[in-house]
Amino acid sequence: MVGTLPPGRPGNLTVEQQAKLQEFWKATLKVFGVPDLGGIDVGGSVNSSINGDNEGDPSEHASTLNPEKKSKRKGLFRRRKGDSGDKDDVSVHSSIPDADDKYGQTKEFQQALATQSPEELRKAFWSMVKHDHPDGLLLRFLRARKWDVEKALVMMVSTMQWRSHDMHVDDDIMYNGEAAAYKDATESTGSTKKEGEDFMKIMRLGKSFLHGCDKEGRPICVVRARLHRAGEQSEASLERVTVHIIETARLLLSPPVDSATIVFDMTGFSMANMDYAPVKFMIKCFEANYPESLGVVLVHKSPWVFQGKPLACVSSAVFHLSPISEGIWTIIKGWLDPVVASKVHFTKTTDELSHFISLTHIPTELGGDDPWTFSYPEPQPGENNRMKDGATRHRLLEERATVVKEFENATQKWIESAPQADIVVGQKRNSLAEQLRKGYWQLDPYLRARTWYDRTGIIKPGGTIEYYPNTNGTGEAHDPDGVD
Repeated sequence: MVGTLPPGRPGNLTVEQQAKLQEFWKATLKVFGVPDLGGIDVGGSVNSSINGDNEGDPSEHASTLNPEKKSKRKGLFRRRKGDSGDKDDVSVHSSIPDADDKYGQTKEFQQALATQSPEELRKAFWSMVKHDHPDGLLLRFLRARKWDVEKALVMMVSTMQWRSHDMHVDDDIMYNGEAAAYKDATESTGSTKKEGEDFMKIMRLGKSFLHGCDKEGRPICVVRARLHRAGEQSEASLERVTVHIIETARLLLSPPVDSATIVFDMTGFSMANMDYAPVKFMIKCFEANYPESLGVVLVHKSPWVFQGKPLACVSSAVFHLSPISEGIWTIIKGWLDPVVASKVHFTKTTDELSHFISLTHIPTELGGDDPWTFSYPEPQPGENNRMKDGATRHRLLEERATVVKEFENATQKWIESAPQADIVVGQKRNSLAEQLRKGYWQLDPYLRARTWYDRTGIIKPGGTIEYYPNTNGTGEAHDPDGVD
């Protein structure tokens, strides 16, 4: 039900869960080189660590580190309670069992500690926070790892590595966005032109897009499988679009809603549409890098080739059907974490789909009453003009950096405070989290290229989300720079 705050979220934690969150914060701040209150900062200025300003060279941040202090940071993870040294240190030096480390995140964690400074990891974290409550982000990793702080820390740091070094989520995919792909497709040459063309073709076709919300208020991503052909676009462009959509969907989330619904429209699907590589990438994204972000997955009107063909059986003269023959789903299900697999539902009819999405919010294309149809509005000249305003961006980043530091200080006080002081310190932290949320939406036009969700008025200036904006039903464009 929309409006109900699920357990394990900010504002709805048990005493034990809050203790785990405090333990996680303590370990996280140590990884980020944040000193104890009154201590000496490990890694240069606060502003340079979190601002993400493209005017600076990230390598300069690392050069401000004292190598001995960087080694000390790594040493935090070499002792367990009972060993000599700081008893509060969190140990992650031991290998997590392979069965619990499906994506090799322990190795990625160690690589992140070895190759990135505390400041770089801190910068990646606060860049990922965006408009979220910082506690909410940490709690995603804790819930995904069943409240095991060590495993949650490994997962989170490896995600920071993936975002900043592997995918370049914030400094490339979201920073450059659709307009850069459009420019590459029309003005560049060679492989750069091809990647731009691939990206734009996927967007224009509407292979996948966000539209509306389900009965729980979760944003819906529709994937039209029949429009895909293996090899038509590069693997890199498919991955880029996938991350772009996931990150955009994150912007639509607001408590108590913190997950999305995916509808795989399998109408007209055949083996020619099957492509395992992007499926594997999507699974990895949600299981390893965007934990606790999936509400439900609805596989709609899947043919037998996908779900498995029922075989006629005769037993005791009673005719029945048994789904014995293996389909594509059997293979995919084997890749899924059981928790993720449990969120997958198969719907055959519009009536079944309406159990999850109101009929008035199901597009007519899927048999519902919503007259909206997909139409992609092209990037517009000047829609990203504010990204050229380096002075305003820098000022807003400075302001955000100050609030971040205040939040970190308040968090340290919260960790060390007596139980009776928790409420006061907690209120202070929540107030600062709200400042970060509002500050992000002021900063957003200077850091993120506009999307078609901005152009059609779904994402409005200041972070207001309108799932069903006043359009002609075909995506009539609004001014994405904030003037309608």
